[in-house]
Formats: sequence, C-alpha cells, structure tokens
Amino acid sequence: MLSVQQLTGGYSGDSIIKNVSFEIDKGELFGILGPNGSGKTTLLKMISGILPYSSGKIELIEKSLKDYSPKELAKIIAVLPQHSIQSFSYTVKETVSLGRYAHQKGWFQTWSHEDEKIVMQAMEQTGVAHYENHYIHELSGGERQRVYLAQALAQEPEILLLDEPTNHLDLSFQKDLLDMLKDWTKNRGLTVISIFHDLNLAGLYCDRLLLLENGEININHTPNEVLREDRIRDVYNTKIEKHPHPKVPAPQMVLLPEDTDEKIDFYCINESYLERSNERLVLRSPIPLRTMSSGVVGSGTGWNQMFVNRHVDKNYDCSDHRKEMQDYLKVHGFEPGETVGMMTAVMLEDVSFQLYKKESFAVFILVTAGVGNAIDAARSEQHAYHLTPGTINTWIFVSGELTEEAFIQSIMTATEAKAKALQDQEVKDAVTGTIATGTSTDSILIAATQRGTKLEYAGTITPLGKLIGKGVYECTLEAVQKSKKRVTL
Repeated sequence: MLSVQQLTGGYSGDSIIKNVSFEIDKGELFGILGPNGSGKTTLLKMISGILPYSSGKIELIEKSLKDYSPKELAKIIAVLPQHSIQSFSYTVKETVSLGRYAHQKGWFQTWSHEDEKIVMQAMEQTGVAHYENHYIHELSGGERQRVYLAQALAQEPEILLLDEPTNHLDLSFQKDLLDMLKDWTKNRGLTVISIFHDLNLAGLYCDRLLLLENGEININHTPNEVLREDRIRDVYNTKIEKHPHPKVPAPQMVLLPEDTDEKIDFYCINESYLERSNERLVLRSPIPLRTMSSGVVGSGTGWNQMFVNRHVDKNYDCSDHRKEMQDYLKVHGFEPGETVGMMTAVMLEDVSFQLYKKESFAVFILVTAGVGNAIDAARSEQHAYHLTPGTINTWIFVSGELTEEAFIQSIMTATEAKAKALQDQEVKDAVTGTIATGTSTDSILIAATQRGTKLEYAGTITPLGKLIGKGVYECTLEAVQKSKKRVTL
C-alpha cells in the first residue's frame, strides 16, 4: 500500500529525517512514536505530499507520490493535522462538506445525493451530527477535532494520516475514536498512519509501531517489541516500567516519579501497626504497600495501606459477600479501594504473628487458622462445592523490594510451608481420611514496602524464602494448635 525507501529531508536544507525506510500494508493501524524533535510530524508531512524530500522515494499503490496530482492524492490520502486553523467561520456541516472537494467533477461543482449521504454519515460516526448548524468557532477544542476528523473521513480515503488524533479529546472520546479507527482498519480495509505521544494508546491499538530517534529509525516492529522497558527508557530518557494490560494482550508503560521521600528508604512493618479485637484484626501501614492477595476486597495486585481480617459467624451468608464486605468496611471507616479485606470464621484471639529479621530486610507474618473444613487438594473432587467464610488466612508483610517473580514465589513458598504445618499436625480431610493440604477457603496476602533491599527471588532456599517458609510454618502451627485446643475445651 505504502512504501518509503531511504527517505531523507527536512526544512531549509536541514535533514531532519535521515535514510528512513519502511512499508505499510493495507488495513494496518501503524503508529509513529518518538520524543519531541525526533521527526514524527516531518515524516508525516512528507508522506502526505505537503513537504518535499531531498532524497529517497515514497511509493503509493506502486506509483511514485510525486506522480499524483493534488486532487488525485486527496482521493487516496486524508490528513488530520495536530492543530487545525480555519480562517472563515463555517458551520460544522459546511466544514465537513469540504472533504468532498476531491470527488467533485467538472468546472461547475455539483452536490449529489451521494455527497450528502457521506457527509451525514461521517458526522454521525464522529459524534458531531447534532452540531451540524453550529459554527466551528463555537465548539471546544475536542469537538473541533472530531469535526476535522469527519471532514477527513468524508474524503473516503484509502489512507488516513493523523497527527496526535486524541489531542484535546477527553478519555471517552479517545477510546471511541481509536475503537472506530481500529474497526475501520479491520473491517473496511482503511489504512491508518498516526503519530502518538501516548505510548499506552499506541501499544493498545496499533498493529505495528515505528520508533524514531533523532530522525532515524530506532525500531519498526510489533508494539510488544518496540515498547521494551530498556528501549523506551533510553530513547525518552526517563524512568519507566512495562506492565501487561490487565484485559488484553498489549504492553502498557508506567512513569516512575522521583521518590519524594528519599530520606526514608526502609520501613519495618511489625506488630506496632497491628490493632487487635475479637471483631477484627487491622494493620495500618505507614506507607502504601505493593500487594498481591486473594482477599474478598482488594484481590489481585495493587497498592494498599489498610489490611482487615474480620471475624464472621461460621453460618455467614456468602451470597453477596463482596458487597457486604465493602459496606462493612465503609461503615467502620475503611476505604474499600485502599483496603485488603478478608473474612474468617476463626476466633481472632487465636491469631499467631511474628516478626522475622535478616540484616537488610524483615518479614512480618500473621496467620489465623482453623481446620474444620480441611481439604486434601489431591482428592478435592470428592467434596461438594459451596461458599463458606475463610479459615486459614495468611498475611506476609515484607520490608523490602520484591520483583514480580518474588511475589509469586512468596505465595508458592508460603503454601508449601502451610501444607507442611498441617501435615505435622496430622490434620485430616474428614471426607477422604487423608492428610489435608489446606482448607477450602484459604486466603493469602503478600505485601511489600518496595523500599530497601531488592529481593529478586523467594523460593524455599533463598534468603527471603527461608524467612517466609519458617515464619508461615511456625505461625500456622501455633494458630492450628490454638484452634484445636479451643475445640477440645
């Protein structure tokens, strides 16, 4: 569809673009990235035919760009610039109608039923039809941006060139616009070439990305390969981390602000932050902690500062437990969005907790445990499924910086230690008569200060894994013994 070969050029003899080559297929959504001054807009102007180039070539549908007349080119390429300025005060419909110029024939331009249909359709698709009689200068920046997009679509182009198309658009219209463009590339064969400043939008919607650096190609590849952490950090000269999108297979980049609390690089989470009562256990951290948990509230990964383990009756109604738990937290002054909340049918006075220290990091572990619904995971198919309140709830607070690997390995190590504690206590599955590995409603929390010593791994024989294994084993053992003693009294 479009071929760019060894393109060089710029303004007043200065080569802003240097020896750039790439090809774009029909129906691609192709993103151009790069820091300010890297040549993104210059490249787009060359492709559009607005700016001449000093050497190289651009071929459009196997024909040199220079061989197209302006009107021929306008039937194939439509351009939405970053800043659109209109000298005259046209209505929205009149502005969009200008997009039909390339399709008018003869000396005396005629307006056909087809022209009218296409203009109305373009306004509907971009959400500006209800503004058709408004003057363009009466609209907000975002509304004008959508009008100019409608004008470009009214050209019925095969290629749409966009310079920061989401500029001035609020969040919902950014999504609507890019969803629409993605649909048109996929189902109508429209080719879209767009400059992006927002790396996350580019990674989410583009089929391929071209990263420019000082007018040259750094890489032309898939979003996942282009948006590599080390590459973006070097090209943009900023602190950044890469994470997977939570819903779709797309890379997302997050900025890392400078630490505003540099003087305090170590916090030790310990018993002094713990509040105990027969109704609930609460740990209030002095700083937000990076968390991974299976809590009723705050499950998954996140940042939290409040941690609640609440006692409920063993006959608690679990039919709408998430909402009920959120309501409970609000009533008692906890913000659900900042809290990890768990439930347990275990008496909270039987809790076991302990701080375990190494030279450069520490682990605070808390366990509530009952074994009334103990299960052997290898034979769990013999049990009927029903929701019940949690029994063995394990909290692990690490005063140190964990990698993603270490978070997951912490859960594995803790689970192995818990199972060993139940084995040594000879806790049995009441249905199968075999040694239990846990209960049917166990929950776990790993929380880290993300300050101090970096802890890469948490396997059973690593320094962190040794503390977690020892601590979870000892605290689970003690909690189970307390629970058993209560049952026999």
